[in-house]
Parts: sequence; structure tokens; C-alpha cells
Amino acid sequence: HALFGVAVLLLLITLIINMSAVYLLGVLQKKHGAATKKKKPVLSVAIVVKIKKIITSLALLLFLLLLYLITGILLTGLLFLLGVVCWVLIKKISQKSIQKLAFSTIGASIITIMILLGVLLSYIFMNGTAALSWEFLTEAPRNLGRSGGISTALIGTLYLVAGAIAIALPIGVGASIYLTEYTKESVMTKIIRTGADLLNGTPSIVFGLFGFAFFVLYLKFGFSLLAGQITLAFMIIPTILRTTEEALRSVPQSIREGSYAVGATRWQTIRRVVLPPAAPGIITGAILGIGRAAGETAPIMFTAVAFSSFFPSSLLEPVNALPYHLFIIATNVPGTAARTAAGGTALVLLLLVIGFYSIAILIRNHYQKTMKW
Repeated sequence: HALFGVAVLLLLITLIINMSAVYLLGVLQKKHGAATKKKKPVLSVAIVVKIKKIITSLALLLFLLLLYLITGILLTGLLFLLGVVCWVLIKKISQKSIQKLAFSTIGASIITIMILLGVLLSYIFMNGTAALSWEFLTEAPRNLGRSGGISTALIGTLYLVAGAIAIALPIGVGASIYLTEYTKESVMTKIIRTGADLLNGTPSIVFGLFGFAFFVLYLKFGFSLLAGQITLAFMIIPTILRTTEEALRSVPQSIREGSYAVGATRWQTIRRVVLPPAAPGIITGAILGIGRAAGETAPIMFTAVAFSSFFPSSLLEPVNALPYHLFIIATNVPGTAARTAAGGTALVLLLLVIGFYSIAILIRNHYQKTMKW
């Protein structure tokens, strides 16, 4: 019960963040977007301003309360003081100085990220290349992973990813086609998109808890390959749905109208006119989902994996996977040999994910060359 209480709290935090982002995007679009015909306001400007101030104050108090409950009074006070100082400085300094400060901050952030990324990749490559060999990739682990290889974890990861994408791709693409091509904008479609964004930002451990409660316990799948595949599929469906929807919206409406003008049905238009140019975005979203599924540990830890030297013989047996294999060796197996094996596992997992993303880039570039707009 405590675990699910934490999961509900994480969902609420994610919902608050997403709703705040949607509100801020709406404000920015109204402020900087194209001019539209304004409707006659129901309330006076003064009342609207007061209501906005009250809502903003309540939102700030709620944020500070949540921050206090999570971090304590000291950190909350420091962050509040920092926010007040930043607000005063923004009000006092000129717009030109603000612009210079913003560009400097962005530049420093980019440099910092590149340095951290370089250090991280260098560390993984230096610690992982010593373990890489053909035997390391093709043999099963022995002596708790100190010797042998990662073949069961590598094949298990491919099993999990293949099953997850086989489930998620038809559902995500089908749902996005329905939302984009068959329905009009309504409250229900906005709720669906907001829900997809919420699930897209939900921590992966929440999906793991859901899979554990529903698939492992309620449906009695047990810790199995099937439970892990379905859980990972649920986790990547929002990514595929939103990326596919954006890809479909990028196809000009005039192309659809031209297809209708020559007598094509809606499905013929979707299949022959809309989907081919949208394929780069759809494939990119699918491979991004694959990359995310391949690197996740929490969802499969609650549903599918076991540190094993054997391949699963059915969908209802547990499976080993690279993220879990790395977690076990790095946290539970002492010794220099274990650290070397952990470095090799991390390097293989990194190369696997980079390979998925590289394939997505190549496919996208190939299809973009064939597009005529």
C-alpha cells in the first residue's frame, strides 16, 4: 500500500507539472501568436486580473507546500529566497542585460552538458572496452557474472523490446490516426492528449508497480517475459502516439483535399497519401520508444526479470535483461572481475541504444530526401 501511495504521489506531481506546462504554453501562444478576433469578455478586465492574481498565489502556495513536504523547510526557504532575488533582479536590470544574461546562461548550460556527457561516455568506454570480446557477447554468465558473458541478458533485452514494440506500435499508430484523421477537436480529444502527455512523463517505476499489481498478481502471469513486454508496451505507447500524431499533422491538408477530389476514400487517402510522407516521423517515434524500453530497469524489475544463465522457453518464464544484469553486478557482486563485467555490460547497452537511435536518424534522412515539400 505504501508503494502505491508513492506511485499516486508521483502521478500527482507529474500531472501538476504537465498542467502547468500546458497553461504556460497557452499563455505564450496568446501573447506571441497571431492576432485573432477577440470575443467580448464576460467579466471586466479588473476582475479577471484579480482572479489571475488569486489563482497564481494559490498555485505558488501549493507549490511551496509540496516542496516543503518533500524537501523540508531549509531547502524550501532557500529556493523561495532565490526566486525572490531573481524576480527583483529581473525587474531592476535592463532588457539588454537580461538578453545577455540569458544567452550566457544558455551557452554555459550547453558547455556544461557537453562536458558531463563527454566525461560519462569516456568513463563507460574506458571501463567497458576491457571486457568486450566475442565470448563476452555469446556466452552465458557464470559465477554471478564475474566470468562468462551476457548472451542471455542481450537476447532477453531483444525479446522484451521486440514484444513491446509489436504491442505498442499498432495501438499507438492506430490511436494517432483516429485522433488526427477521424475526429474533430473536442474536449474528449484534449483529455486523451493530456492523458498521453501525463503517461509520457510518468516515472517508469509507476508502470512497473502497475504491471506488478495487474499482470503479475491479478492476471497471474507471474514474473514472466509476457508481463514485461506488455508493461513496456504501455510505457512507450504515449511516445509513439504523440510522435505519430505530429508526423501526420505535418502532412499538408492540401494533399488530402487533392486525394478526395479525385474520388479517393478517407482510408485510401490515409494509406496511400498521408502515411508514406509521415513514415519518417512514425519510424522515429517507434525507435525512440525502442531505445527507451531497452534501457529501462524499474518496469522489468517488477514484472519480468531474473538473474539467469538460461533463455526463456515460453512467454510465461522470467528473462534476463541488460539493465537488470548491470544493476545486479554493480550493486551485489564485489570484486574487480565484476566491475569489469559491469563496465562491459554498460558499454553494450549504450551501444545498443545508440544503434537504435542511429537507425532512426538514417531512416528519417532517407525518407526526407524522397519528400516533395
